[in-house]
Amino acid sequence: MEQKQTGTGQDSNARARISRRGFLAGVGAGVGAAGALALRPAEAIAEVLTPRAAGLATSPDHFGRIFNLPPFADLAVPDLPAALRAIGAPGGLLDAKDALDQGPVLLLTNPALSANNPDNPNHTAGTTFMGQFLDHDITFDQTSKLGVITEPTTTPNQRTPAFDLDSVYGGGPTVTPALYDPADTDKFVVESGGLFEDLPRRADNSAIIADPRNDENLILGGLHAAFLLFHNHVVDLLRSQGQTGSVFAPAQQLVRWHYQWMILHEFLPLFVGQAVVNDILTNGRKVYRPAAGQQFMPVEFQGAAYRFGHSMVRPSYRANLAGDPGGNPATGAPAFFGLIFDSAGNGQADPVDLRGGARAPRRFIGWQTFFDFGGSFTTALRHNKLIDTHISSPLFNLPIGAIAPGTEQAPLVLPQRNLLRQMTWSIPSGQIIAQALGIPVLWAEHFPELQQFGHGLPSSTPLWYYVLREAETVGGQTLAGVGARIVGEVFIGLLQLASTSYLATNPTWRPTLPQQSGAVTGDFRMVDLLTFAKVDPTSRGQ
Repeated sequence: MEQKQTGTGQDSNARARISRRGFLAGVGAGVGAAGALALRPAEAIAEVLTPRAAGLATSPDHFGRIFNLPPFADLAVPDLPAALRAIGAPGGLLDAKDALDQGPVLLLTNPALSANNPDNPNHTAGTTFMGQFLDHDITFDQTSKLGVITEPTTTPNQRTPAFDLDSVYGGGPTVTPALYDPADTDKFVVESGGLFEDLPRRADNSAIIADPRNDENLILGGLHAAFLLFHNHVVDLLRSQGQTGSVFAPAQQLVRWHYQWMILHEFLPLFVGQAVVNDILTNGRKVYRPAAGQQFMPVEFQGAAYRFGHSMVRPSYRANLAGDPGGNPATGAPAFFGLIFDSAGNGQADPVDLRGGARAPRRFIGWQTFFDFGGSFTTALRHNKLIDTHISSPLFNLPIGAIAPGTEQAPLVLPQRNLLRQMTWSIPSGQIIAQALGIPVLWAEHFPELQQFGHGLPSSTPLWYYVLREAETVGGQTLAGVGARIVGEVFIGLLQLASTSYLATNPTWRPTLPQQSGAVTGDFRMVDLLTFAKVDPTSRGQ
């Protein structure tokens, strides 16, 4: 029997309806404008903000809430967890039903095999993994339990809520010396996988890095290794310019500031649209307004809105173009193709899939597949998936190694984990947040597939699911509405409020490192970082 809707307190039939065309108009039609819209007056929005979000109370080392609003459903109803698991079940509503039996090569090269899971023409394949890397820099919950109601303010965040790369630097050479080269403690230890760089590893192949989650998959581990090399080359540059003594601190600041520049000028616009970024920078943050230096990680972001990135993951990738010369041509050799996760790789020393936690000569990343280096390299470029309610099928059967250490291993189905987390944090529905902000609301007619699961979910929808549908409604190339507002404001808030951020301490600063061309232009993008780190295709020679 369908439960009474909790998040809004009224029958959806009594509400004003909004068509898809009306929603598009309300959030701003087109990729560049999605989510850029007029909100309710600030004083009205302030009525639904928690004291922490409004800047009146602080606890930056614990999670918190933005909205003082009721949860999406009656969390005491015993069968709610089963309903959420059913929504996220393998083969169910969210499963893109990719033709995994056709193998990783065809899944990457034949779009017809992923008809329910189309590509995003505006995102390169690396956007997904940079999004994951950013997440691991600002949030890590090792305490709460899936589906068990938990007060966020009692739950510590193991990462600093700042884009300061503590997931890479740890506590620095003195506090976490195992990350650094004992012969030159200004630099990180970087090892070889046989052909190219690899994370430093123990005998069991577990990575010696500040955040173990950055070895969950091969691409993410490659990004982490690229940042280690980026820092090391910045150290070399500063020494070549005549700086003496330890240059760790100035190198760390240069790395952080160039990284933050990329976040604001390259990746956040891809996530939420440039118009939303411009609106927040020009008109200010309306919902995420903690005091300077007292920024915290809100669960509406950590547990829901920022999990949109799971929808962007491809079922398979080409890790590199020439790393497997002795491999089977039928499976793509000499290129190394793999499903992102494949149970056939369980127990293998050199898994057939792209999970992390392994070392072999072919396990490195050819970045021309993931980011656009221009020229002849563009032909190798691939894209990620649209932001929508279709999740690539490998994410419905995660390997144990893809589950963050210290957290629950079950279920191994990523969409189920995301939906149960809406219960954990008592997160409000997308509809009630949209109403509170004055954003066009997607009511029950936009979620007919949820009717069968009861609990009033079509009209009081879990925020993670709602954010995916919002994006889907405007074409799936960026977030929209509630999702764009939460993600945009938290990102910009962290950049404006943290003392380690250039926006907080030197907002007129421009990048000083060279771009891919070798010229210093005052701009800096991901391909420039990879080139400076010497992991670009030209430096690799493949």
